[in-house]
Amino acid sequence: MAETKPTAGAAVKTTSSAQPKTGSNPISWLAPLLCIISGYVIWRFVLGAPGNFTTPDPDSSHWFWPNHKGPQGTLTKMYEGGIIVPILIGSFLVVVTFVIERFLTVSRAAGSGSIAEFVRNVQFHLANKDVDKALAACDKQKGSVGNVMKAGLKKYKEMITNTELVTEQKVLNIQKEVEEATALELPMLEKNLVFLSTIASVATLLGLLGTVLGMIKSFSALGDEGGGDAARELSKGISEALFNTALGIGTSAVAIIMYNVFTTRIDGITYGIDESGFTLTQSFAANYK
Repeated sequence: MAETKPTAGAAVKTTSSAQPKTGSNPISWLAPLLCIISGYVIWRFVLGAPGNFTTPDPDSSHWFWPNHKGPQGTLTKMYEGGIIVPILIGSFLVVVTFVIERFLTVSRAAGSGSIAEFVRNVQFHLANKDVDKALAACDKQKGSVGNVMKAGLKKYKEMITNTELVTEQKVLNIQKEVEEATALELPMLEKNLVFLSTIASVATLLGLLGTVLGMIKSFSALGDEGGGDAARELSKGISEALFNTALGIGTSAVAIIMYNVFTTRIDGITYGIDESGFTLTQSFAANYK
């Protein structure tokens, strides 16, 4: 009986070298909570320290939000901006935290050296049918593109010695390996960016909310008191309320800028990953027909 080889469309069971990355991500839920708490601590005990006011609140029962009067210094006036101010300070701390976290992660994912140069180097080694040197280049790159390329190269090397499959099946197996490795790398790159995009939208709204609440309080005092003193208090109240707007807009601006910076860098890494997959499949199809 004649021996037959499986067709290109047949199901082929192969072992994948791509392994899921395990581990929890406590920073995604713990950091925002700690930042909001830190924002309150800064607002209450640093900006709201009794020594920063000419008339501190003598009532100790107002421990959560003392009614201090007469702020001494520009920054101290932020305290009288209201309870939205600590939330905005906390939001800014969240932005700073995730900017640092994303910078470290994306920098590590980019690896060492130029991605384009790395891909050209691998293409050169594959053209010379030297898979081991291509794998060594992946170890040297140490980034997401290198990780995906290395997973694909291991399958590439396995398919070279495989005598049971036709070329089309081998190319499909390499492509599948690259896709699985890519699916493991991309979530790590995009993780936690949602905090920056969310704060970019919410911080401005929180700032406007704090301003509106401050304006309501100021105009209410104007209606109750009347006279020149009330007008003076109104101007002070408006000035304090606008601190909310300034904090909200500033936080939102930083979040938007850094979000765009990180997405641009991630797009560059993603393009390198796509190019690496194309390089492997085209090289195998050309060299091992």
